[in-house]
Amino acid sequence: MIIIYHKNNKVVELKGSDFNSFGLEMNLSLSAFLFDLAKIYPDELLVWCHENVKEHLNISEIEKLFHHKKMLISYNPSISQFLNKSIGYVEQSPFIKVNSEVMFPTWQMSSCVGAVYSELLLSLKNKKSLDVNFDYFLCSLAKLAMPKGVLCYSEPKLLKHKIDFKNNKSNRYTLFRFVKQHYKFRWIFLLFLNLFLYERKTSLFPFLFSLFYKNRAKNFDLNFDNPYLIVDKKSIYGYSLDVIIPTIGRKKYLYDFLLDLKGQTFFPTRVIIIEQNPISGNISELDFLTNQEWPFEILHTFINQTGACNARNIALKQVTSDWVFFADDDIRIKSNFIEETLKKINDLGVKAVSLKCIENEDDSNEDTVFQWITFGSGSSFVFSECLKDSEFLKGYEFGYGEDVDFGMQLRNRGCDILYFSSPKILHLKAPIGGFRTKPFLKWQNDTVQPKPSPSVMLYLLLHFTKEQNLGYKTILFFKYYRLQNIKNPFSYFAYFKKQWSRSRFWANELNKA
Repeated sequence: MIIIYHKNNKVVELKGSDFNSFGLEMNLSLSAFLFDLAKIYPDELLVWCHENVKEHLNISEIEKLFHHKKMLISYNPSISQFLNKSIGYVEQSPFIKVNSEVMFPTWQMSSCVGAVYSELLLSLKNKKSLDVNFDYFLCSLAKLAMPKGVLCYSEPKLLKHKIDFKNNKSNRYTLFRFVKQHYKFRWIFLLFLNLFLYERKTSLFPFLFSLFYKNRAKNFDLNFDNPYLIVDKKSIYGYSLDVIIPTIGRKKYLYDFLLDLKGQTFFPTRVIIIEQNPISGNISELDFLTNQEWPFEILHTFINQTGACNARNIALKQVTSDWVFFADDDIRIKSNFIEETLKKINDLGVKAVSLKCIENEDDSNEDTVFQWITFGSGSSFVFSECLKDSEFLKGYEFGYGEDVDFGMQLRNRGCDILYFSSPKILHLKAPIGGFRTKPFLKWQNDTVQPKPSPSVMLYLLLHFTKEQNLGYKTILFFKYYRLQNIKNPFSYFAYFKKQWSRSRFWANELNKA
């Protein structure tokens, strides 16, 4: 491990075992120096630390934070990020509102303190964009690398304790440049519009200035042949697994899925089935649960109440195993599905994954892993310790957003969610089961119908920044303008504001549920 102490974007001190600075140009920008250091020491963990926080660097813990080499971590103890909060007008992902109290997935890196393996830097095919501003370089690298499978985190354990730190901040010129270089072209127009609408800022020159920069995503690639460096690999056969399945009126589909579980090379310990039937006096239709033998324990709960959120919450209270597989009742899996998934989880040292769902069998052999923006409540594995005090909020029942909300609960507990493209889940998209009636929504008789759906608005209020919320509002306005009957844009805007207001009202009501 080599530690680079820096100030004013220049190296001031180097520390590490068995190395010297021979051949290194100390007056280079910090980003260029980092790459030169990586070339000389291709197997080292490179750590950067601002001179002002030198005494607070948690040196003994740094190497333990890396489960493998395909990681990039940093920490910003300041309350503000390098790119100002207006980036929320552009990006709607969970990576903007960073929880600095826990390890949190984000591409918003910091020059304050951080670390990366030399091998990752050397795997970059295009090394031309070595920005002089080190914060900009780190954010750019992480933004481009995350979709390629590099795991990027804000990690408070890099420092021994909380400190006050004055973070570098970007201006609007830098913000527009970043958007132009890392997002689709239309986003600089939306950023310009949102800044004018909501902050009354005219950003003509930053907008024009950004047009001279090219998008970096088109030429970015990684050539990383050795992505894993296992720190604490265990045998998966020491794990236990509970499978959670809410079901309603899909007897045949559930039976087929149980047969898939029965044929696994790695058996679940228990299968927790919550059967819903709203008709009082009816009894369970799942006779095969008791008249057939299964190689796992089945916990079957029959309730006269519908709603997937409620059903999954009942199941969560019955979990006792190390891992939980959140499953739908109309999916099919291959015989090695559980074993292969647990092995990949074990290799990567992660605690939550969502798997790719397909509607038709395919022959694709892709094996993509990256940090995901949502969560699949019917296609995910989660380490059970991460589920303590988590629940599917009742406000989302019969609406939209319970999956992404649950994912945010996990992230805010320090549990990142990865996406696996393999092994795959075949989702049959079965017809709606029996006993289902269209739920009565409290707002369905309102004269002004809320937009977006109040459950979607609930998620925006709970997990988005103010700027992300307003950026979503602008996009929604344009998205639905052509789909409604009011063609006068001024009349439509006035009506849309009323719809947005009603949505916020009902979202706050749902939050009380």
